[in-house]
Amino acid sequence: MKTIHVDGAKIIDWPSFYDTFARAFGFPAFFGRNMDAWIDCMTSLDETMSDVQVAPGELVCLALDAADVFKAACPEQYLALVECAAFVNWRRIDIGEPPILVLSFNV
Repeated sequence: MKTIHVDGAKIIDWPSFYDTFARAFGFPAFFGRNMDAWIDCMTSLDETMSDVQVAPGELVCLALDAADVFKAACPEQYLALVECAAFVNWRRIDIGEPPILVLSFNV
């Protein structure tokens, strides 16, 4: 399993959410900076879309550092992260592929 750390303390709004994830995962230049685009990038971590890549069947652990700070400062973005990460895995399972994303909350 590959672990990617994201510093939740650096997220203060939607623009910083997208910037932080784009940097951490190496999203492509055409990343649309919306949650649909985030879902597409995270769903495809076993392809060549982002700099962070895993082999098919391998998991990526998104380790959210300062999760408590992020949740308190940006409850909307925090909830979107949780819900959209679950959707990424559901979407993959729905087409017969294994889940790809594991969340870890570090305070």
